[in-house]
Amino acid sequence: MVFDTIKNGIIPTSAFKDNAGVLAAASTWVMWCTKHSAHVSSTYSLISAVAGVGVATAGASQVQWGWNGGKGLGAVFAGLGMAPAISAGFAGTIFILIKLVVHLRHNPVPWAVFTSPFFFLIAGTICTLSIVYKGSPNLGLNKKPSWYVAAVTMGTGGGVALLAALFFFVPFIYQRVVRKDQGVKCYMFPLGPLLFRRAVVAEADHAKLPNYAVVQDDDASKTRVSTDAGSDSDGDVKTPHIRGDNEKALTMTETAEIQKTYKELRAEGQEKVLFKMRAERGPFGWAMRTLHDNPTGPGQVYERDNLLIIAKRLPAMVVAGLLYGVHYEIHAAQSGIAGTLEGERMKRVYAQAKKYPDEVVHTYSFVQVLTACTASFAHGANDTGNSVGPWAVIYSA
Repeated sequence: MVFDTIKNGIIPTSAFKDNAGVLAAASTWVMWCTKHSAHVSSTYSLISAVAGVGVATAGASQVQWGWNGGKGLGAVFAGLGMAPAISAGFAGTIFILIKLVVHLRHNPVPWAVFTSPFFFLIAGTICTLSIVYKGSPNLGLNKKPSWYVAAVTMGTGGGVALLAALFFFVPFIYQRVVRKDQGVKCYMFPLGPLLFRRAVVAEADHAKLPNYAVVQDDDASKTRVSTDAGSDSDGDVKTPHIRGDNEKALTMTETAEIQKTYKELRAEGQEKVLFKMRAERGPFGWAMRTLHDNPTGPGQVYERDNLLIIAKRLPAMVVAGLLYGVHYEIHAAQSGIAGTLEGERMKRVYAQAKKYPDEVVHTYSFVQVLTACTASFAHGANDTGNSVGPWAVIYSA
């Protein structure tokens, strides 16, 4: 859809005649933004740039400013208002359902577990519908009869819900968050209903779950207590000297010395995440420790010492590359860095938000796997169209 819009929807390729090379300018802005890490929409940047080049080359009368069968500039920019509104409608409806069915219950955790297949049904149906209408035009899925589209989308959503309810999800998550069995491992989910009959091996007071808090406590960020506690001349124990935000004893020089730049604070936050990864057991922890303890030395990579280090790092790089996404603590990494304006802003926002049990959040995080896969598919198709579209216009012209 994006490819076809850029290629034919905005301006006819015949308008460029023998001057198709000017379309190369359409990618200049996006390339500059990419190089300088500027946050822009590649779709709207490229489409606007193609329109601008069309005005400069062939005149404003050649540009399709209206709807043009859903491919003109009017249709494209209408999406700026329509897409967020539609997304907000879906998201608001689903959240209200979850709130009424789960969050308002006295004990929301079992409700979250046993109603999750219904939300797998909703997510699977919506995601399938998106793929049907946004998939490859060569498949012609969007040209099928309405009953066919409805059957495919509902059938896929129902199949996902059935698999979640009876086989792969509900038994596994029930054992983990309701029975709080810390002996359940991720690789046990294929056991399906057999997990209901599994005796609790390692029961605990709370389920073993990731920390989903936006603002996470960390011992390293707590107020430091100096070690100058002792006794005064009267034998009384002196109160430890606390260095907090309101401490007035620090001189301006000392304050300047302990202040850190935003970049340093960000680096410290990232290092905390990596430190936790290196402390893990198993292949991933070994790989992260190996990479950390064996940095390449000075000189060229083909020197003997560096070749030996690279030979040692190579297996660890493969293991870390395969498992990094599974072990990366996204909540800890994006929770805001303590001491920065970003961190303080997130604390203020999160302080006003209602907190729900981590077991409920953990249960619905699996539903997000479906939406994340669909989003990856949609963004991949969109970005491919962005990249190929201008070149297709040049080739056709």
